[in-house]
Amino acid sequence: MPPTASTSRARPTNASAISAARKPSKRRLSRWSNVSAERRNQKQPKPATARVFFALWPAPEVADRLGDIADNAALSFGGRATRRDTIHLTLAFLGNVPEARLPELSKAVASLRAEPFAINVNQLGFWAHNHLLWAGCKAPSAHLDALSSQLRQALARAGFRVGGEGRDFVPHVTLVRRVPEATAPSESHPLPSIEPFIWHNERFVLVRSTLSALGSSYRIIDEFPLTAGLST
Repeated sequence: MPPTASTSRARPTNASAISAARKPSKRRLSRWSNVSAERRNQKQPKPATARVFFALWPAPEVADRLGDIADNAALSFGGRATRRDTIHLTLAFLGNVPEARLPELSKAVASLRAEPFAINVNQLGFWAHNHLLWAGCKAPSAHLDALSSQLRQALARAGFRVGGEGRDFVPHVTLVRRVPEATAPSESHPLPSIEPFIWHNERFVLVRSTLSALGSSYRIIDEFPLTAGLST
């Protein structure tokens, strides 16, 4: 009889069965892996932030006095005079801080103890590099320097970075911004002298700054009384 073709009816080996079973599983893993990669590549929303700083905030009569000086200086040298409702002396600038951490800021400095003090505003100055005209004190104020130093140390201990870190604290009140180079103070057009006056301080404040095309607007979000001797 002629040979006949045989058809194998043998079952798949265990190895081939396992191999066949694994193939769909590999495809599923690849699909989930792609989804995970897509999720990783998606931009996560940034936390809301607030632009904040600590400052001395003048009483209305002091703000008016400084505002008059600012208006006169802007007429003489050009530039944009600071609005009376935004006049202040910055103690520590933090920039953008997550809104969720704002309570930590207040807590970090709440234990500071400082007594009320006065500063003698008796000079005008001009910084050519940023076209800024300011008012300040000819002589350093020990109370002001100590308050700023302790404030910055407390913020650093709480994990906050302060602008100007590593640079000397130069207390000043910004009066005029964007003074044109052509009309800026110079030897032939010097800054005028001002009549000295006293600025009494009984608190410092935490301020939130909002930038717009019209300039900065400020809102005091916390305040801290000056009531006792400086802590050590």
